[in-house]
Amino acid sequence: MTAHSDRALYVETLIKAPMDVVWALTQDPTAHVRWDARFTLIRPVRVRDDGAQEFDYELDLHAHTIRGTGVSLGERHGRGGERTSALVFDTDDALSPLGKGRGYWRYIPTPDGVRFLTGYDYTPGWGPLGRLLDPIVTRRFVWWLTAWSFDRLRLWAEEGVPPEQTGWWRSLRPGNRPRARAGRCLSRPPRTGGRTIMQHAPESLSGLDS
Repeated sequence: MTAHSDRALYVETLIKAPMDVVWALTQDPTAHVRWDARFTLIRPVRVRDDGAQEFDYELDLHAHTIRGTGVSLGERHGRGGERTSALVFDTDDALSPLGKGRGYWRYIPTPDGVRFLTGYDYTPGWGPLGRLLDPIVTRRFVWWLTAWSFDRLRLWAEEGVPPEQTGWWRSLRPGNRPRARAGRCLSRPPRTGGRTIMQHAPESLSGLDS
């Protein structure tokens, strides 16, 4: 990830698969946790009157499980066939390197497939130590983890390779097998139009709260 005054994280990949396939693999909680290494469990709690989905999430680190809550809202009928999903999340876990945050997914149809991208930002956890480590360690690792996960999704949607076959330990083994690589993803928008990463968020994000 290159240094930039805009600290928000950005990841983009091109997935050469139908929009409905990408939508299904990212919006279904059971499918989502299979490719996204930032979660090991997403449990829907209730749907709000406006259609927003409240959920609990977990990240099992074996020695400790980070738990938190979130709210997401997906929109399938955007301009030009675009779809979006907005998200806010939070945790009371003192061991979580990420505190409260907010972000979005955009699904942009192109002749070659779906431009699938995310922008998100968060308050660092771990108090003063976390604020010190965030720009030099945590934020860079979180970007890499997100991008690596996006490439696992791409391999699943394009080639039918289950995420379990592109996991961390399998990627380290020698041999000619599909490998997920964070470096295939973009870390900055191709065109900003003078806006920050979070200003590219859909309007639905402003109406969410956790």
